[in-house]
Amino acid sequence: MPWTTEELTAIGDADELQIASRRADGSLRPYVTIWVVRSGEQLFVRSAYGTENGWFRRAVTAGVGRVRAGGVERDVTFEDAGAADAGAIDRSYHEKYDHYGPRYVGPVVGAKAAEATLALVPQER
Repeated sequence: MPWTTEELTAIGDADELQIASRRADGSLRPYVTIWVVRSGEQLFVRSAYGTENGWFRRAVTAGVGRVRAGGVERDVTFEDAGAADAGAIDRSYHEKYDHYGPRYVGPVVGAKAAEATLALVPQER
């Protein structure tokens, strides 16, 4: 089930996203606040501290979780964004977050950041 236009807009326009992966027993881990971008009809998150960052490792291991932003809360599947256009995702981060300055945007753009990118795929309700 794809994102609705309303969900893409609400989450894509939100400055921050809360993300939580699921534990093996199905319960949610505590939410972590991160940046999110929209590129085309997809939503993406990146770990500013690479693939060894705790929230990122837990999301990859679990494969599923929940996100909330812009008044939207959805269960999602975390998918490797390897096939996505990393340059387009970089541009989305620059367009949305450059006003914070290169100190903050630098860690979420470029080849290293592309390795730590997940697509957020909505699950059926």
